Formats: sequence, structure tokens, C-alpha cells
Amino acid sequence: MRRALAAIAVGVALALSTPAMAGAVEKNDVHPDVAYALAAVPGGVAEGYYSAAWPETGMRVDVPNGMLRAVGSCATGSICAYSGTGLAGTQLSWSTCGQKSTAALSQVRSIANARSSGILSARQVTTVRAWASANSWANVPSTYWSSITNVYC
Repeated sequence: MRRALAAIAVGVALALSTPAMAGAVEKNDVHPDVAYALAAVPGGVAEGYYSAAWPETGMRVDVPNGMLRAVGSCATGSICAYSGTGLAGTQLSWSTCGQKSTAALSQVRSIANARSSGILSARQVTTVRAWASANSWANVPSTYWSSITNVYC
């Protein structure tokens, strides 16, 4: 009888502690921009309140946090899209070239090309609306903020 009660007590304790031990980030526990990105692009995993990653595509979304250094640059060798002009706001970044969906951002207002060569384009399907040469960035004209569907390099 004592063993049965002990087993039940252990089972209840494990059941109650599982959510805390799992470390899962709930949708309500992320920044609204991260929640938008996770809803818009399947396969994403929240890494904390301010960030999420898509392991299969190599994409990330990072919301600037006043306590962290400002998101104003793109890591060397990467391409980036931002929700704000002048490389401000929420950032999507990729470590490889090709056509990359920007569906995780509600608007694309600027792009950065931190590669040593080539051109990064902000596109509305296949039409180029803004471009940035190697080691530079560009703002997207306000007319196209909501219509950018991908970046391409």
C-alpha cells in the first residue's frame, strides 16, 4: 500500500512539474512580432520572448530589446530584412543566399547585405523594389512596405 501511494505521489509531482521542466515558450510569452512570425511561417520555434528560429530554413526573427545592443546591423556574411527603416525594428536574417520569404514580417521597410559581394533585392514576387550592394543597406520605398514578399541574392 505504501509503495502504491509513493508511486502515485511521484506521478502527481512529475505531472505538475513537467511544464516548468520542459522550458517551452508559450505563444503568450513572446513579443507580438515573434507571435506574428510564428503564425505566418510554419516550422518556427520560439527561443525566448524576443526571438524565434526556423531550423529547416536557417531563418531567425529577433526583436530589439532595450537592454540588449540595438539591432542595427546584419552579421557578417548574412542577409537581413527589417520591419523598420534604417535597419531598425524586428530583424529576419539568413546565412545563405537564394529567394527567402519575408512572410514572418508584416512589413519590410529596410534590408541589409552583409556579404562581401553580390546584390540583395527586396522583391514584390519577382519585381525588385529596393536593392543593396555588398556591405550596404537600403530602405524600401513606403509604397511597397506591405507588398515585399521575399528577398533575393
